Amino acid sequence: MRLLPPLVFCALASVLEAEEFSLSTGDTVVPAQVLASRLSGQILTFYDNGTSKFFTDGLYTYTYAGQGGTAYGYWKVTADGTVCIDYINGWSRCDMYVRNGDRLVLITEQGDRFPIRPKD
Repeated sequence: MRLLPPLVFCALASVLEAEEFSLSTGDTVVPAQVLASRLSGQILTFYDNGTSKFFTDGLYTYTYAGQGGTAYGYWKVTADGTVCIDYINGWSRCDMYVRNGDRLVLITEQGDRFPIRPKD
């Protein structure tokens, strides 16, 4: 029996994980190209006042509300429309952004939903 090399297995696992986002009624996945344009150079503010900043050169920061500090990393939009962040501390995560009505919502791989505040 021939086993897959670990790198191939990890790549396959990443693809399978990206397909497991739990969508709710009314969710519309934002196409990758539209999402990349929507995020590049923008700051998204969540309802807890945390902010995600997507720099045009691929740098990413998340600033926690209050005095919580800032996490640094690099962002990219994958072909399936997920946004993956590779943090400088070695941790990484992929999230999906959807439209639900007029609202943009971040969905984590665990199924948590975080709506984005509309711009004033």
